[in-house]
Amino acid sequence: MKLHECPCGSAAYAECCAPYHQGRAAPDAQTLMRSRYSAYVLRLEAYLLATWHAGTRPATLDLSAENSKWLGLQIKQAAQQDDEHATVEFVARYKIAGRAYRLHELSRFKLEAGRWYYVDGDLEA
Repeated sequence: MKLHECPCGSAAYAECCAPYHQGRAAPDAQTLMRSRYSAYVLRLEAYLLATWHAGTRPATLDLSAENSKWLGLQIKQAAQQDDEHATVEFVARYKIAGRAYRLHELSRFKLEAGRWYYVDGDLEA
């Protein structure tokens, strides 16, 4: 990753995901997806929990024990089903103990009170 580049790969971190990590509401599900990926890279557990829908959010999240190294994010497609529901298909690449993995998911998002939330997702082959 280049100096000051956002982990999601879109732009400089200060103009990309940082404003959302600092409390600004993401304007759409794809932006939230990118900011959540960056939060995993940066181990921002509080942000991940805050942007997880209350109906599916885990009680806790502990990324400190993870020894994963995130390598990149590719958004395959983003679609809005209606005013309050959207999906984002993505592939995230990462390594654990030197072994490479890819996470391919179709994620579901819901808009509530002006904020998008990650609900859940289906792993793709």
